[in-house]
Amino acid sequence: MAKSNQSRLTAVEKPTRRRLIDYPRYGKRGIRRWIPSWRFFLGTFLTGVALVAGLIIAAYSSVKIPAPVDMALAQISTVYYADGEREMGQFAQVSRILIDNPEDLPDHVGQAVVAAEDRTFYTNRGVDFKGMARALYINVTQNKRQGGSTITQQYAENYYMDGATTYTEKFKEALLSIKLAQEVEKDEILLNYMNTIYFGRGASGIEVAAQRYFEKSAKDLTVEEAALIAGVIPSPSRWDPDASPEAREQAERRWNYVLDGMVDLGFLDATERNEMEFPETKEYDNKNQFKGTQGYLIEQVRKEVLEVTGMTQDELETSGVKIVSTFDYSTQRKLVNAILDMPNDGDKNLSVGGVTIDPKSGGVLAMYGGRDYVKTQFNAVTQGRAQAGSTFKPITLLAALQQGISVDRKYYNGNSPRTFDNNGDPYTVPNFANASYGHVNLVKATANSVNTAYVELNQEIGPQATVDTALSLGLPADTPDLKPLLANVLGTATVRPIDMAGAYATFAANGRKYDVHTVKEITRADGRTIYEPSNLPQTVYDEEIGAELTYALSQVVEQGSGDKAKTIGHPIAGKTGTSNENRSAWFVGYTPSYATAITLYQSDDDGGQQTITPFGGYREITGSTVPLDIWVSYMGNVLAGQTPEEFPERTLKQTVPTPTSTATEEPDEDEEEAKRQEEEAREQREREREEAREQREREREEARERERQEQEERERQEQEERDKETSTPTPDPTPTETQQPTPDPEPTQTTPPETDPGGTDADDEP
Repeated sequence: MAKSNQSRLTAVEKPTRRRLIDYPRYGKRGIRRWIPSWRFFLGTFLTGVALVAGLIIAAYSSVKIPAPVDMALAQISTVYYADGEREMGQFAQVSRILIDNPEDLPDHVGQAVVAAEDRTFYTNRGVDFKGMARALYINVTQNKRQGGSTITQQYAENYYMDGATTYTEKFKEALLSIKLAQEVEKDEILLNYMNTIYFGRGASGIEVAAQRYFEKSAKDLTVEEAALIAGVIPSPSRWDPDASPEAREQAERRWNYVLDGMVDLGFLDATERNEMEFPETKEYDNKNQFKGTQGYLIEQVRKEVLEVTGMTQDELETSGVKIVSTFDYSTQRKLVNAILDMPNDGDKNLSVGGVTIDPKSGGVLAMYGGRDYVKTQFNAVTQGRAQAGSTFKPITLLAALQQGISVDRKYYNGNSPRTFDNNGDPYTVPNFANASYGHVNLVKATANSVNTAYVELNQEIGPQATVDTALSLGLPADTPDLKPLLANVLGTATVRPIDMAGAYATFAANGRKYDVHTVKEITRADGRTIYEPSNLPQTVYDEEIGAELTYALSQVVEQGSGDKAKTIGHPIAGKTGTSNENRSAWFVGYTPSYATAITLYQSDDDGGQQTITPFGGYREITGSTVPLDIWVSYMGNVLAGQTPEEFPERTLKQTVPTPTSTATEEPDEDEEEAKRQEEEAREQREREREEAREQREREREEARERERQEQEERERQEQEERDKETSTPTPDPTPTETQQPTPDPEPTQTTPPETDPGGTDADDEP
């Protein structure tokens, strides 16, 4: 029995048929019986290799090129000024501008990237197995992260996978890279890679990198510049040449490495390479684009884009649209400068708002919402509100004209004070400085802002007519205190400057109202337009009524409180306004091409409005002081050099309606004499405007002549210096005297207004 068992342990009977796997091994005894043969080892190894290969082939066959990850296609949406060329700001989660065609870039840009990142790019099949093995060995043995990826692998990782960190993800990345190398052209892979990767300075993609390193488009990069940008790819933050002297040294080392690689790969001639010099980069200013006055423009555009397109904020920041605003760069700078140049001794709580609208389109040409958006995200033009004061009177005047009331032929009692019946309650109204004007027509009542005459007019047409007219001009229905009360004609409503500018833009357009907007056009990256504002106006009132309204408002400038604007030398219509207790001060004026509102108001520490603290040498701040000064300075610069535009001729046939109990017909007067006087007045105004224009031209010519003389004098002195033959100095000739500027006249001093307990307008009239 023991022997039999031993035999079974030491020998194996010959099998009746051949086994597929000879294990345990036939004919072997002891331990050798259990040691696999070399055939077994080889077979097992080959079987394992076949299985792995089969799995890889199956995995490769199942790989489909996916859609790019959203962030890989995310682009900057850029806002431009109205010319569509000067950039204003950007909306972005990733600072990227995609280049769509490899032919849009010079060859040396891509070649520099290849020399920097993957010199086998044009010959490998998407992966570099040696590089991957080397990276794996270092990762395992030294616990360091070592890159071994080709350009195609990096492209697959960033463009399709949004990163790959685990070995499983790296395996998928390798398979996808092989698939890409088989199915996608090399130039397309390289372009998408350059569109995707980060280059430092907040730039993703070669186009934005070129702008931030060299202030140019990628298509304009030189070989030297392309080599610098390509060289910093592995560590852009540490190798930015402007970061530090050490970083510059590393950047220059990498730059040389890239250029040498381009020579080795046959992309660059060695002689040409030896003549190249390290390029100087633009200083990177990573300032907040919202800083200063520009932030108010960008934010207003952002709000409007979201409103008119239905985009979400994320879509705006990643869609790469081009937004052309209505803001004109030159006009904007002139508005900002005029406001910043005003006297600086005002109260710390003083707010200033300014806005100009194009009456022919409704586009906002310029806007001053505050000094610095970063510090104060409150826009004095679109969010700020102030009592309108006498700037509201033209709205009542328009309502009266629509009811057939003449601006010339009907007279109202302009004495002060007067008491009116306000729904059974007495309502006492004074004029500014309690001045009495006797019986006045609406032209004189407008020029002198006669409160009592206008309240009488409002009582005649009905306060609801004033409200309805305001709404028809675009004032929002929820405007605070826009109510059908007798006092509404005096500007008790608290309005936004942009709404008043919009109303006056309709005056300037002779009754045609365009929607006020700041976005001119939105286009996609492929050039398709996705939004343009409507250019169809709404007709609010007839042109002949508009001509009458503008004529009355032009007399504010010609003979009333806005007479400073005459110095501009262009036909101008408008209205000053000062609210009760001088809590706000306005001038809103227009030409046929510009409607501009300037307003000042002052808030207390709790946000309530208070009397504007006098400053700038004025005893009190009214519409005819600082607001008008700013308006004249600003619009004078805007209109300088432009041909004056005339307002429409008056064509409305004047009729005399049935008088009311308080209104009286014009006293007996020779009609021909009245026409003659009106014509003489018109001719006198034309002469004054022409004289003002000629005076400005003379002053400009004198300035040019002085500059020419000074230049000639400098050249003469320089020639004399060159002609000196001895070392003995000769006395310098006496410089040409320049004309000294004439001191500004003393500021106009005005008498404080009478307090109006009923909220009436304390206007700023002479």
